[in-house]
Amino acid sequence: MTTAVRTSGRTAATRTGRTASAATTATLLRDPDLFGELAMRWEDLRSRSKPATAFQSHAWLYSWWLSYGRPGRLRVVLVSRGGELVGAAPMMLTYTPLPTLVALGGDITDFCDVLLDDSCPEAAPVLARALHRVARGAVIDFREVRPGAAVERLYDAWPGTRQKLRDSVCLELPGVSMQTLLERLPAPSAKRTRQKLRKIDKMGVQEHTVPPPEAAAAVRTMLRLHELQWEGRGVTPEHLRPRFRAHLQRAVRRLAASGDAVLTEYRLGEETVASDISLTSADMVCGYLYGAHPRLRAARLDITTMLLRHDASYADSSGRRTLNLLRGTEAHKLRWQPVPVPNQRFVLARREMAPALGVHTAQILGRAFAAELVRQQAAGGGWMWRTRTGNRQAERENEKTAG
Repeated sequence: MTTAVRTSGRTAATRTGRTASAATTATLLRDPDLFGELAMRWEDLRSRSKPATAFQSHAWLYSWWLSYGRPGRLRVVLVSRGGELVGAAPMMLTYTPLPTLVALGGDITDFCDVLLDDSCPEAAPVLARALHRVARGAVIDFREVRPGAAVERLYDAWPGTRQKLRDSVCLELPGVSMQTLLERLPAPSAKRTRQKLRKIDKMGVQEHTVPPPEAAAAVRTMLRLHELQWEGRGVTPEHLRPRFRAHLQRAVRRLAASGDAVLTEYRLGEETVASDISLTSADMVCGYLYGAHPRLRAARLDITTMLLRHDASYADSSGRRTLNLLRGTEAHKLRWQPVPVPNQRFVLARREMAPALGVHTAQILGRAFAAELVRQQAAGGGWMWRTRTGNRQAERENEKTAG
């Protein structure tokens, strides 16, 4: 039996290898219009792929492509069994400078993954062989892979050379009520947080869930508040760009309609003073992005506590067991005593591309080492002195300072 991979967007096909079933085939899709038409079939597959998050939804990925995709670079590998999708790898060809296939979603996506039907064990090896064929002359790089993701099945079935690396750290809390979260904290910290909650309530902040038809306008408001919140304090430049706004407006409107996103506004009277987007999956709520008017900060209102109370309540009431604070280990997250969960990075290549994989991996590790040096310098300014002297006592003191 053979797997057919379509080498043009609509018609041509090429034999690629053996599959576990005569009815299981793989297709390479390059046509963005055809990708746009896949929504219903894609979402049906996502419902059968338990590890999938909102970041693997058609709404998120297709919207991302419309904002960030480059003509001629789309590479979506689809696996079908009897006409039903059982696997999908949404990819794009880039040059870093080596030819590299990366998952759609880019830096604004906290979790990347493929989709694999949980009830179809042959989907992973078929998808692996199809990607192996498509990756001729290129390296495959899956970033920000959550533990337990479907990519792990693909990695295990990969017929070529491969490398697993550590990626960003996400922070997770149990999906329980605010009261239960407070019970996990030391008594003095819990007492201060209860005082902060009373201050929020006394100020009269009211929560409002934005209906899907109003999501696009509400995203614009949220991003305006986000810009005001970070004015003069180093906002992420991408969050201010029109392409990001357009992506978020399209994606959140569809995700809110499907129940995969909740957009909440926090109001004082008729004025929206804060807003946040939470993305959901079968067992998890993720706080994605928020904006808050500087007057809340000036009034010493704890914005993180206000948002977390809402997200914790939503996770608890909907039966989702995990509240994910996503990437970053900022102090305002750490005080809630979350569990650090490192994402993974999977780098794959054909065996004849092993040297290219080695170069690509070395670049990754080099950039990570340089970033860590910069982080240490920003935290305590001691790393250069330590490496020059090798003084062990100074090293211990600098580690205390940085921590």
